[in-house]
Amino acid sequence: MGNSGTCMRFLPAVAALSSASVRFDGDARARERPVGALLGALRSLGVSVDGDAVPFTVHGQGSVRGGSVTLDASGSSQLVSGLLLAAPRFSAGIEVRHSGPPVPSAPHIAMTVRMLRAAGATVDVPDRPPRPQAQANSAPQPEAQADSARPDRWRVEPGPVDLGTVDVEPDLSNAGPFLAAALVTGGTVVIPGWRPDSLQASAQILDVFTEMGASCSVGSDGLTISGTGEVRGISADLRDVGELAQVLTAVAAVASSPSVFTGIGHIRTHETDRLAALAKEINALGGAVTEQPDGLSIRPRPLRAEHAFGTYDDHRMVMAAAVLGLVVPGLSVENAQTVGKTFPGFMEAWAAMLRS
Repeated sequence: MGNSGTCMRFLPAVAALSSASVRFDGDARARERPVGALLGALRSLGVSVDGDAVPFTVHGQGSVRGGSVTLDASGSSQLVSGLLLAAPRFSAGIEVRHSGPPVPSAPHIAMTVRMLRAAGATVDVPDRPPRPQAQANSAPQPEAQADSARPDRWRVEPGPVDLGTVDVEPDLSNAGPFLAAALVTGGTVVIPGWRPDSLQASAQILDVFTEMGASCSVGSDGLTISGTGEVRGISADLRDVGELAQVLTAVAAVASSPSVFTGIGHIRTHETDRLAALAKEINALGGAVTEQPDGLSIRPRPLRAEHAFGTYDDHRMVMAAAVLGLVVPGLSVENAQTVGKTFPGFMEAWAAMLRS
């Protein structure tokens, strides 16, 4: 699987429905990424699994009993989606309960639910009971309100699915560096096909860029974003848009005031420890990025291309470097080809944007 978190979390439940023993392996970083909660959940559903991390083997018996399972999905929303996607084929369906810190990238689970329903599956997402308040007359804090609005249970009934024609949304996180390009240069970029009804936290993406100084509008041509000549530092919880953390940190490093990003401790277990990588590489250019347990604080300083920007086999690090390269003359990027993991045409699209 190389270093594909999607493969290691979406395919084990499918393998359990097969009549084969399927061994999952990957590169050295894959061995450090969270998948144990998913494998434990499959075991509790009657699946035979050897191992708790990559490499592991799923011994398919042609069917999965299903039932109720509780897991901590705070490491990745894919731990929930990987179970839900296969659940209509389980004999008893599934009820998944999350127990632990908030699930990151929760809109992606909502997208999973929508796709299942579009294919004819019956999916129930019960309301989360309200948190008890510390004092009878005290109002809930904003963070508590946000957490209580996040589902922590999902129920999928067994039954047939009919995919028909599937309309796959564009990956909005791949648009992130282009949005950032408009902001840091004071230019204008148009992103065609931007869906205002997307479940990929599209509104929050635009809210963050707007707060940092961009002007955004969605029309028949798509999304038009323009820089206003000012890049402002902000404080923001990026839990639902963690894939943008690297690009936003690059923007914050050239802003006019400091920024603090929280809710992204989970990205330490992505393709690389993204918090540590960002701090190291931007600081090597003269920046001032400090790691926090759950995020980063960024204090803008003049940046100089005195070192090549390391990418750690991480496509999002290449995207962050591309943004910095617009304002740091002479910046070179190590292993830029790794961006092809999710965006094979990134370099061509980036060059075309700069020519237009």
